[in-house]
This record gives sequence, structure tokens and C-alpha cells, in this order.
Amino acid sequence: MPTDPQYGRRHFLKDSVLSLAKTAQEFVKHRDAPSESGKAEPKRRTDWLRPPGAVAEELFLERCTRCGDCTKACPYGSIIPDPHTGAPVIYADATPCQLCDEFPCIAACGTEALRSLAGRDEVAMGLAVVSQRDCTAGQGCHACVSRCPTEALDMDFETFRLLVAEEQCVGCGICEQTCKTVNDKIAIKVTPARYLASGGPSAGIYRAGK
Repeated sequence: MPTDPQYGRRHFLKDSVLSLAKTAQEFVKHRDAPSESGKAEPKRRTDWLRPPGAVAEELFLERCTRCGDCTKACPYGSIIPDPHTGAPVIYADATPCQLCDEFPCIAACGTEALRSLAGRDEVAMGLAVVSQRDCTAGQGCHACVSRCPTEALDMDFETFRLLVAEEQCVGCGICEQTCKTVNDKIAIKVTPARYLASGGPSAGIYRAGK
């Protein structure tokens, strides 16, 4: 039986249109799908602290060789290499500095990027500042006060506000990590020393204590 040429042409055109539409859909699907190389990188943190005894930031970057000796010497694993630069940093909310006796991290540094300290009162990694809006001290939380190794934190029972004695705070970050552990929001954070020295925007935000 002879084939109807009109029928064949109609099916050919129909199949061609459907195939073209399917190809276009696949193209759009693959074009809009995130590629492996196009994955968004995690936001780079800027709230890191330098280890105790660190000299001024510019000089620190000149002297530090990224050798990793201070990270190996830290018995608590508080000092880790920055994932972007390799220089040693401390994230207060995760593993704060425990202010070890005799500072093994400083003793391990052979380039004087970390200067010798006579005691913990000479440490100056930053300054703890309280967000009174988020702080739950008025509800009875005083966990950070009892954990502070330099007794820089105190409770004002007249106003039910947490106070920071700036002259006693060394910026170790133990209070920040403690707050993160017991509260939904971190109400006390350490402003890194480099921001305090430069008077940069981050220092202004934290010092306001809002």
C-alpha cells in the first residue's frame, strides 16, 4: 500500500517541532543549573583574632612566615591557619584562646611576629563588647561572667546590664564562645585589636554596644 506523502510530511514536521522544543528545554535547564565550578564560596570571615602577643597587623604580616609552628604549639587547637592567607588566626566563637601559662605559641614563634609577654594582663587580642539588645543577663544568664579568666565582666544589678571593664579585657574570646553555647544569639563579641587600632567601621559598630 503506498504511503501518503502528505501524512509523512505532517508527522515529520510535528516530530521536528517537538524535538526542537525538547532540545530548547534541556538547554535552558542545563544553562540555569549551578555548575560545580560556579558554587558560591562561603562568606569570608573578618572577625578573626591574632594569637596572643601578635605585633601590629602590618608588621605581623611582614614577620609571619606561615610556618604553622604556633598552631602546632597550641594545646587547645585554638590557633588555626586562615583558609585564605595561611596566617594564624583564632575564631573566638569556636575555639577561643585559653591564655595558657608561659604562652607556648609565642615560644614557638621564631620570627617575633608574636612578642614575649610577662603575663596574661599584657595580652591585647581585642575587646569584648556587649549587645544589650541581645543579652539575656537581665533574665538571669551570667555564664560569661563566671568564665572570664581576667574578671573583666560584671553584672550591674541596678540596670540588669552586663558590663565590660576595658582595662581588664584581653580579648581572649572565652565569653563569646560561652555566649554562643548557652544562647540563641551571641550577645557579646570580641572586636579584633586591628579594628580598635584603626578605628575602622567594625570598631564603631561593636563599641556602640547596640
